[in-house]
Amino acid sequence: MKTKPKSFPVLLVAAILSISGFSLALQQQSKTNQATVIIPSDNKQPSVETKDVSKLSRSTASNSASELWQHSISENTRLSKELDWVFGGTHQAGWSLYSALIANVVGANEASFDQPEFASGVAAFQKQNKLNTTSGIVDNDTWSRFVSYFQSRRIKDRITSNQLITIPVEDCYDPERPLELRQVDRATYDAYKRMVAAAESDLSKDSKSLDSQFFKIISAYRSPEYQAELHRRNPNATSAGLATNSPHRTGRAIDIYVGGDPVSTKDNNRAIQVATPAYKWLVKNAAKFGFQPYFYEPWHWEYNPQVSSQVSQK
Repeated sequence: MKTKPKSFPVLLVAAILSISGFSLALQQQSKTNQATVIIPSDNKQPSVETKDVSKLSRSTASNSASELWQHSISENTRLSKELDWVFGGTHQAGWSLYSALIANVVGANEASFDQPEFASGVAAFQKQNKLNTTSGIVDNDTWSRFVSYFQSRRIKDRITSNQLITIPVEDCYDPERPLELRQVDRATYDAYKRMVAAAESDLSKDSKSLDSQFFKIISAYRSPEYQAELHRRNPNATSAGLATNSPHRTGRAIDIYVGGDPVSTKDNNRAIQVATPAYKWLVKNAAKFGFQPYFYEPWHWEYNPQVSSQVSQK
């Protein structure tokens, strides 16, 4: 028997379905090639623009991002050196010393303040914290919020640990550090040893630039009496330079050598410290081991594992 040919309406329906399927596939492919870009704005909510990244080469995409954030990059470059703020009773100039900490908080993958990734991350931080701008510029209000964030993650309970142990002098920056000044909370020390082992493993490929003293403990537990003696020796020390109720009294705060003059708060010294591989590694990884930074002192880290699992961006 001969097969009866399909009628014209049936063939037409099949053709339409075939074309529709092809169109749907193209739409799906188009969606996978699009990216959402937050455009800097001075309003509370950022505007959104969708760009077809399939038509952009890597270099073209980078150039487009730079143009998008040009004003933010320019202002961040200026304010990183010029922003006037007060800390410890002293006027401070700029926030460039803390740019690595900021980049880490906003998930900017180590981007410097003159890169679009940094500005975009700051804009997201501003939106999340409901600031009155999403410009991506670290202005006074935004920087104040960053400082509050850093400080909120430090030790609040200043009670001395009942698990103080004496550490080997080999772990100390000073090879002649007295026995009574080598005490650390046990859990803090265990976490510190794990952290140092991980750092040495990660940085071993860059051994030529590593100081053998990196990550050594400069100071740990300091009794209230010892802290009072430090005040007596340094009567003009600011509250930022020498805290009255120091977290060191807990045994869970340790000063770690990251380069330069071990504990000098002079800007030129801290600029050296924040550029070392040791400090950069700590900024990226210390929280994994329970340690939080005291933003003003690159060497000061506090064991506060309760907040280490929290993230600033969701």
